[in-house]
This record gives sequence, structure tokens and C-alpha cells, in this order.
Amino acid sequence: MKRIILSIEGMTCSACSNGLEKYLNKQNGIYLASVNLVMANATIEYDEKILQQEKLEQFVKQAGFKSLGEFKEIKMEQKTKREKILFIVFTILAIVLMYIAMGHMVNLPTISFLDPHINPVNYMVSLLLITIAFCIYGWDILKNGYKNLIHFTPNMDTLVAIGVLTSIGYSLYNMYLVLQGNHHEVMNLYFESASIVIYFIKLGRYMDGISKDKTKESIQKLVKITPNTAVLKRNGEELQVTLDEIRKGDIVVSKPGEKIAVDGEIVMGKAHFDEAFITGESKPVTKEVGNKVIAGSMNYDGYIEYKAERIGKESTISEIVRLVLEASNQKAPIAKVADTVSGYFVPIVIVLAILTLFTYLIIGQGFENAILAFVTVLVVACPCSLGLATPLAIVISEGRCIEKRHVN
Repeated sequence: MKRIILSIEGMTCSACSNGLEKYLNKQNGIYLASVNLVMANATIEYDEKILQQEKLEQFVKQAGFKSLGEFKEIKMEQKTKREKILFIVFTILAIVLMYIAMGHMVNLPTISFLDPHINPVNYMVSLLLITIAFCIYGWDILKNGYKNLIHFTPNMDTLVAIGVLTSIGYSLYNMYLVLQGNHHEVMNLYFESASIVIYFIKLGRYMDGISKDKTKESIQKLVKITPNTAVLKRNGEELQVTLDEIRKGDIVVSKPGEKIAVDGEIVMGKAHFDEAFITGESKPVTKEVGNKVIAGSMNYDGYIEYKAERIGKESTISEIVRLVLEASNQKAPIAKVADTVSGYFVPIVIVLAILTLFTYLIIGQGFENAILAFVTVLVVACPCSLGLATPLAIVISEGRCIEKRHVN
């Protein structure tokens, strides 16, 4: 049995991760697959005699997602200046849209040029143009919703996409009626509803991204404990190299005030070391010839030479990071409940929305009310707090624990 952690792209909610996890666990040769939404990776235990990494990545693609290869490092998704500016612009645009669409309903001063009763065409075109801008802004949501629907793994994006496109389609139909002379239909446009739904979903994901980055930053602090470079002793000369250039058996030099680069054994010298990040012991530990040193520990006061023994993924720090990632992939009981519920949640919501649509038509409520009820059922279910908030809360708490442990 072999274990691999793959980086996954395209997951936006718990229904995504749950669907991918179920799909992987059904495949022959996979013993156990666990998908982590917040860390965007999948831990897979499989039979290397039957499957290879390429086949596992193909399974991920078949499920409607993309594998970015083996998980090697935690990638930060900090918001760029462009993303922040874009978010601010669409926040202002959302306010403007609501003012144009609903200002007259609450007796706010209106611009006659955009008044639905005086200039209905101008009013409709302005709403349509702003809605098109929001659709471009939320294109990733609409695309993911469609993609997951055709792969029979509907998720929260699917609910958003169906609700938004239905609202826009119905509004375009009413817009056509207005242009044909039925001016009373100008009040039956729902462009702003589609736009605001997209805006709030993007708002939620923007905030979630900030929370995730804080957790990932805590884990990254573990990796940064080790120095980027080290000094090797070769043929009596000291040579500064990167950690990637160190090989097992190399003699590494450590001077007072420097951190140990890799796990190894002292072959010359004596010094006191701070290993609090591993042992929790605040007092310096004395190490001499024959004693082991741990990567990341601080050399306080002595010159030593040590032989490299455990490098790269074999080092203590790398092992700790691996264990932390695996721990974050292990689901708590409440997270398993959330995954189970969210896995059935989206299909049930879609079915309920369709039943609501036909029920309204059957009891004679009219097509407009039926469409409104249909979209309402879809949109109300979109945030999926159970499926997203539960795993996010668990991983953030783990990040806080890691941060506290690092400080101690």
C-alpha cells in the first residue's frame, strides 16, 4: 500500500469535496481517500501494483476537478491588490444597482433618466449591463456549477448557477414584453437579484480565503523553522550551499547563533541548543560528539560539525508537517456528519425547487410566482453554512493550535 497527497483545484464547497471523496473511494485499487476542502488536497491510500499517480489524477479529472500533482508545499492564496480593488469596485456597483432597482420602492430620490416609470428602457438596459458585469465577475461560479452538473456531482455553485440563470432568463423575457408595449412588466425584472446573489457568494469566499490563508500561514511557520542555507566542510574548506544541495553523509558546520540545517550527528565540538519547538523544554540542551541534532534547533554558544543523516522529507520538521496535514485530513465526527448531509443536500434542494415550481403552477399561482418560488428555494440554500463552516472551523482551530505550539 502506498500513500500520496494530491493538490486539487476546483473545489468550492463541502459538496465538491464529498463528491470527489466518494468517487475516489469507489475506484478499484484505492483503499481509502480523504479529501480536505480547506487545504485543497486529497490523501489517497492505494495499491501501487494496480494504480499509478497518473491514473489517480485521471480519476480526479473524471470527477470534474483538476489535480495539480503531488502536494509539496502549502500555497498561499493571499488576495492580490487587483482582487481587492475588483472586490471594492463590485461592492460599489452592488450598491448602485440596488439603488437603481429598489430606490423608488423606499421613496429615495430617483434620477428621471433611470426612472422605471418615466424611462423604462433606460432602466432595463442599465440593470442588464450591470448584471452582465456581475456575471463576468462570477463566471467561475457559473462555470463550476455547469461543470459539476454535467459530471453528476452538483454542488453549491450548481444551485447558484441555476438560480442566477433562471432569474436572468425570466427577466429577459419580461424585458421583451416591455419593449412590446407591456410597460407594467418593468416591475417584474429580477436582474438585481441575480447580481446580488453572485456578489454575496463572492463576498463569502473572499472572507473564507482570508481565514484559510491564516491557517496555512501557521503551518508554514513550521517549515520556515529551518534555515535556507547551510555551510558544508569539504576538503578542509567551508562552502555555503542551499538545503537541496546537502546529501547524506555530508559534514555540516554550525556556529554560535545559527540554526541546524538538517538532522544529523555531531562529529566534532560541543554546544548548547534550543529545542523548545520540538520538546517544549525552555532550557538549552547540551550536545557533544555522538549526540543527535535536530533541524531548526538553535546553536547558542559553540562551534560544531555534524554529519547529515535525515534530509528533505525525512527530516523531523518535514515529518511534523506531514503529520499535521494528515491530521487535518482526518475528519472529526461532526465533519463527517456535515459531509454526509451536504452530499445529499444539493440534489434534494434541486428536487424541492422543481417540485415547488410545478406545485405553484398546478395550484394556479401563475408562472411568475412559480419562477420566483423556484429561484427562492435555490438561492436560500446557496450559502451551505453546514458544509463550508464546519470544516473551515475545524481547520482554523488546528491552525491556532499549531501557532500556539510554535510560540511555546
